[in-house]
Amino acid sequence: MSEAERQDIYSVSRLNQEVRMLLEQAFPLIWVEGEISNLVRPRSGHAYFTLKDAESQVRCALFRNRAMRLRFTPENGDQVRLRARIGLYAPRGEYQLIAEHMEPAGDGALQRAFEALKERLGREGLFDPALKRPIPALPKRIGVITSPTGAAIRDVISVLGRRFPALPILIYPVRVQGDGAAEEIASAIDLADLRDEVDVLVVGRGGGSLEDLQAFNEEAVARAIQRCSLPVISAVGHEVDIAITDLVADERAATPSAAAERLSPDGEALSGTLARGVDRLRQALSRTLRTRAETVAGLDRRLAAQHPGRRLRDRAQRLDELDQRLTRAIQTTLSGRSTALRNLERRLRTHPPSHLIQRLGTHRAHLGQRLERAMREVIALRRARLHENGRALESVSPLATLHRGYAIVQQASDGTILREASSVSVGEQIQARLGQGTLLARVEGHDDDTPLTGEN
Repeated sequence: MSEAERQDIYSVSRLNQEVRMLLEQAFPLIWVEGEISNLVRPRSGHAYFTLKDAESQVRCALFRNRAMRLRFTPENGDQVRLRARIGLYAPRGEYQLIAEHMEPAGDGALQRAFEALKERLGREGLFDPALKRPIPALPKRIGVITSPTGAAIRDVISVLGRRFPALPILIYPVRVQGDGAAEEIASAIDLADLRDEVDVLVVGRGGGSLEDLQAFNEEAVARAIQRCSLPVISAVGHEVDIAITDLVADERAATPSAAAERLSPDGEALSGTLARGVDRLRQALSRTLRTRAETVAGLDRRLAAQHPGRRLRDRAQRLDELDQRLTRAIQTTLSGRSTALRNLERRLRTHPPSHLIQRLGTHRAHLGQRLERAMREVIALRRARLHENGRALESVSPLATLHRGYAIVQQASDGTILREASSVSVGEQIQARLGQGTLLARVEGHDDDTPLTGEN
């Protein structure tokens, strides 16, 4: 081995680094299809798996930032397509695919992904009819989100040109299939909602396979339609094609042409309706003008018969008459009031108030004297009657009887007045109330047969 050969010996790390550079430079992004096996999902969020077919296999890595964008959850045994670049994992010297994008392979896988997304969004309520916004009957401007070169926009323009050319269209150009198409459509919906320059949005494209319509089956587009404040019509494909956007949108049209017909009035029919309305308006105006002309003529005749100048002259004469009557009435009233005032002044001088006041004072003094005499007589009469009633009361008072020598005998225990000797027992204490004071005694015996008569 020569000296030069000894100096050009590769380390393993150097070899792997240069091989990785060669692989990355030689192969751009490529699409690879195969079956997933040995799938591992560590807590980091990355995914590592093997992609295989009937004869070979290759190691693959799907890092977290790419895995979060998947519209399905890959499992072992799934047939998938990867858009990946080729790299080398230097620590083990193994070449691998670094996946940038993953999608199910074949229409069957796409259909499964479609059904899974449809079921999940349905559970969240995105298809609820109560959320549907009404479509304006005659919008002032229509927004169309589609490819600017596709057949869909040509169909929309053709229908509007035929039915109602005055209805303006604002096109939001997007890709309708391929990588990034869904993101463009969702961004265009958000932009139209933000700018608020149209009354309704049409989101659609022409027909195609399930794979061709995949952008309209993406969750990002469904979410954009759901949060859009503008009413949205989904016009994707032909009658047999159903997309997620058809279910989320406020209304579904079978084709973009059908959406244009739905939003545009029939110009000829509208012109006919307008012409008939103009005829009816002209006839109504003619009738109104004739009626008003007849009314003006009648008023003119009445004005000639009752001219304001004549009425003013009559009212002026009537005003003069009333003025004269009012002047005479005022003079008459003033004359009468003056005479009455003079009469009152003469009466006041003839009968001054001082005489009346003196006479009333004398009368008041006389009444006071009469009242005083009457009060003295009443008091004397009432005093004599009081003495008489006192003497009568004293004559029947029990105290007077006691002063004549009688006594009231009572039981000492409860004060009961004794009327019979038999009502007390021998030895029982009694009391006798006299004219002055009370005696206490004890019964030593009694005789029930001796009645008391008179004053004995």
